Amino acid sequence: MAHPDVETPDFMSIFSDGLPQFLDILPPVVRERLQVAADLDSLIEVVLDYGRFAEIRYRDRVERLNNVLVSEHDLEYVVKSVGDFGDDNRAGIERTLHRISCMRNRHGKVIGLTCRVGRALEGTIDIIDDIVRSGQSILILGRPGVGKTTKLREVARVLADEASKRVIIVDTSNEIAGDGDVPHPGIGNARRMQVTRVAEQHAVMIEAVENHMPEVIVIDEIGNEAEANAARTIAERGVQLIGTAHGQTLENLMLNPSLADLVGGIQAVTLSDDEARRRGTQKTVLERKAPPTFDVVIELLDYDRLAVHSNVMKTVDLILRGVPAKPEIRVRTQSGSVEVVQSEVSPDIEAPGFNERFPALSRIPSEPTQVSPSGNGKTREPREPRSEAATKVPQMLRVFPYGIARTRLERAIRERKVNAVIVNDLAQADAVIAIKSTYNSRPAKLRDLQRPLPTSVVKSNTFSQIAAALEELAQGASQSKEGDEQALSEALAAIDQAIATGKPVELNPADSRVRRLQLQMVESRRLTAEAVGQEPSRRVRVLPVRLA
Repeated sequence: MAHPDVETPDFMSIFSDGLPQFLDILPPVVRERLQVAADLDSLIEVVLDYGRFAEIRYRDRVERLNNVLVSEHDLEYVVKSVGDFGDDNRAGIERTLHRISCMRNRHGKVIGLTCRVGRALEGTIDIIDDIVRSGQSILILGRPGVGKTTKLREVARVLADEASKRVIIVDTSNEIAGDGDVPHPGIGNARRMQVTRVAEQHAVMIEAVENHMPEVIVIDEIGNEAEANAARTIAERGVQLIGTAHGQTLENLMLNPSLADLVGGIQAVTLSDDEARRRGTQKTVLERKAPPTFDVVIELLDYDRLAVHSNVMKTVDLILRGVPAKPEIRVRTQSGSVEVVQSEVSPDIEAPGFNERFPALSRIPSEPTQVSPSGNGKTREPREPRSEAATKVPQMLRVFPYGIARTRLERAIRERKVNAVIVNDLAQADAVIAIKSTYNSRPAKLRDLQRPLPTSVVKSNTFSQIAAALEELAQGASQSKEGDEQALSEALAAIDQAIATGKPVELNPADSRVRRLQLQMVESRRLTAEAVGQEPSRRVRVLPVRLA
């Protein structure tokens, strides 16, 4: 059996992040199991719950020790090894980055422990190194365990050691710089201010600026309104702020009333009649309240994949006007190089609303209005009709959602990296995604379309179905649109012929995707149809039978 005192190169490389100290605090039976583990370098945490089997969580799997039932003695062993817990129920191991968090029963007794491994990893921010050194304030978002604190620690080291800046870390739970009075070397020459109570974090943030003249403030887990206000105060004093916050996406943050101020805050504004008419919106709209505290928002999608919103002010304005965010996507490849797999798409905005290049998004009326809004009898000059190329977003699928959750469609566009945008005007759409319950009622809005329009129908409002429908439409859009329009035009002609003659009409053979579009077109005209024949000659037959 391997022993921590055995100094072999392989063993020491595994324990290079203070893992011997971490193993020392664990119950002996768990420690022995870990010491012989082959993939200890991917260990994330050990979970010990009273009366349950111990769990060892690795980066890619969870191992349950079915022969190790956690007892009170096991929990007491760990608690005595780490010392006192703070008011946030966290403790640490001195001069290491490991974190021990406890769960208590109603009487204050510890009944569960999460022993999390902390590591200082160099090179984890090469994927955002240019942004970190730019001097802009950066907010990092992501789900728990995706690496926010690890990147924050490396940011502090790079800015302090390599960029020679005065960096101060406000370390509430000693998670960034480790437990004890001497900070972990993983933060380099950055200085660390400890916080005695979690509720005082915002006060320590202000104290750091007023007393120690930093150029950069690093803060983990901005979680309430007081801390958000303190962050704004720091940014307004010209200090670069690097922080993390609760939330996975920029849209999540905008919907959080306590933290929305980090991206400018949201307020309802009542427009005048003329302004509402010019924007093509309702009189009451949502607008950004103030400049955002952070210049850049980074969403950690995975360990080596992230999304960058390089202009938070503009992105928030776009989202409030109904345009889903399409950030830059960066990934670290297996070879270690950084690759941009999706460029940021950010339409221009002209105050007070969208510019003329994006009429579908600004909802500008397509027909000129002849009556003056002031009622003075004068008429407006009719607008010159725009060419088709001027009214479409280049190489972008314009999707009209009918009865489906708009937020889930926005998420699908972002996560599946589909080159698409949501539009509010059906006349400007390239495709429709509709919910089955609404679509089956044959709404007049869809039935009376003047042109064939690809439509994907989902059974329920789940993200997976909406994403699949979006990808199907995007795949269809990438193929020849002329062929689709010809097939749908053929279906329309067959519908007219079936109605006029009272006899079935068969269409030309087509693939399953085109047949589905033709069947939907027939159903939208309240006729029945069926697919007949075998592949590759399978085709649609239009029947002169009205739907009930």
